Amino acid sequence: MDKPPKPTIIRFGVFELDLEAEQLSKSGRAVRLQPQPFKLLCLLAAQSGKLVTREEIQGTLWKGDIFVDFEQGVNFAIKQVRDALGEDAERPIYIQTVPRRGYRFLAPVSTASAQSEVPLESDTDELQKALWTNVSELRLAEAQRQQQRRVLIPVVIVLVAILLVVVALRSC
Repeated sequence: MDKPPKPTIIRFGVFELDLEAEQLSKSGRAVRLQPQPFKLLCLLAAQSGKLVTREEIQGTLWKGDIFVDFEQGVNFAIKQVRDALGEDAERPIYIQTVPRRGYRFLAPVSTASAQSEVPLESDTDELQKALWTNVSELRLAEAQRQQQRRVLIPVVIVLVAILLVVVALRSC
């Protein structure tokens, strides 16, 4: 009996993780991600919906006799993954922090083998994934608009102040 092909591609939202090429892409465009954060993202996405403990992360990313400041290393890797996904830790879309325990990948995923390019799950709820993708993209767009407002309001205030100074100087 043939074993099903091992998944080499993990898809979630507009992102795709190519496990063989060790590449993250967003809507077909490569997203830069260092090797450790890439491994961390693969670990989390492969266990979507499940808690991945900090100990599991340590065992996967820093095997054997490699000595690092584990806490700082995990925090830095999570930050890099969130940056690559365009996510804010305060309002998670993809990665939920479970304080003092670990992390949970929130997005529904589908997997495929590189040879088939067809999802291996036969009864994946595509509607749920499409809705989740749309909701996550809307949340990301709203976060970007809020960030732009935070920058735009002080700029407008400064411009108005400059305009008032110019008007006041001309009237003198």
